[in-house]
Amino acid sequence: MISKKIEDAFNKQLNAELYAGYLYFAIGAWFEGKNLEGFAAWMKAQVFEELSHAMRFYNHILERGGKIELMAIDKPEVAWKTPLEAFRAAYEHEQKVTGMINDLVDLAREERDNAALIGILHWFVAEQIEEEEQTLKAVQKIEMLGSDKQALYILNQEFATRPLIATAAILNPAATPGE
Repeated sequence: MISKKIEDAFNKQLNAELYAGYLYFAIGAWFEGKNLEGFAAWMKAQVFEELSHAMRFYNHILERGGKIELMAIDKPEVAWKTPLEAFRAAYEHEQKVTGMINDLVDLAREERDNAALIGILHWFVAEQIEEEEQTLKAVQKIEMLGSDKQALYILNQEFATRPLIATAAILNPAATPGE
């Protein structure tokens, strides 16, 4: 059985993961409006990844006899000055999420909830390392380009190759290959 404290905290994190997807939708839409479809595709792939993260919390709550409480999703920013600023926003958001996951780890330890700690949060700690790394690398690549628009175009094409996760993986994230 899941404690009320963990249930509440996991419901808040489920909302935060949905917000992250919403933020990446907004950034992707902004890129689409700038005809940077490769960067938009990268962000769309991130949307699906965030939805699979939300489903991990959703499933964990239900599997432990808890109740799902869906909350309003905050409106994200919708415009950035440059592609670099947009990717920096993504990186900063991932750093924020890492802090949130770390707080959940502390709570699970406090509550002596090993099912939360080992069953889901252990995976998220490792996942956040990957999330921060990939967004930081994107920021660093764009920073290297400076004002070279041709190089930005080439990087945009490279980012278009990021694969999307299958819909089935969103509904059952525990079955996602490689995770």
